[in-house]
Amino acid sequence: QSALLQAMQEGFVTIAGQRHDLPKPFHVLATQNPIEQEGTYPLPEAQLDRFLLQIDVNYPDRVAERRMLLDPTGAEQAEPQTVLSAEGLVAAQRLVRRLPVGEQIVDAILDLVRSARPEAGTPLAEKLIWGPGPRASQALMLAARAKALLDGRLSPSLDDVIALAEPVLKHRMALSFAARAEGETLSNIIAGLTAKYR
Repeated sequence: QSALLQAMQEGFVTIAGQRHDLPKPFHVLATQNPIEQEGTYPLPEAQLDRFLLQIDVNYPDRVAERRMLLDPTGAEQAEPQTVLSAEGLVAAQRLVRRLPVGEQIVDAILDLVRSARPEAGTPLAEKLIWGPGPRASQALMLAARAKALLDGRLSPSLDDVIALAEPVLKHRMALSFAARAEGETLSNIIAGLTAKYR
């Protein structure tokens, strides 16, 4: 876990005392399998906070699963295709950071993230034992800008913030024992927090 944190925070890893710089750009993916957890340990909150998004991957639909069945078991293997060069990705990242964001969106991001903390004093926030910090606001801002750009728009909207609230916030929050015992979920809490923006 310390090597993962070093890569994410410092942009290099150390092996046997030797520094190895990571290429630019680089990204870190972590997977969690809810069934096979023997020998694995949950990441600490400080490490989870460094991940931009948590994306839950469900079973594929029938059409996708059919392709997954036929493509790799046929006589010809599909070859991966380059869709974006490293330079193109870095340029896109720079462009995302240059997209203007209206004051209404900035305030909505701040209000939403701050409302997801136990000290917010709302009935929903009281169900949490810890909530998202400033990195969550930054992640939500960048993700909303990127979504707007991917959708062909030059500025993020409130709908972008709402759409990305769960994947940005979910791994940065924890339910209280009482809330878990009542069957509460983080998805429901986030839906409740974003309801006023809909």
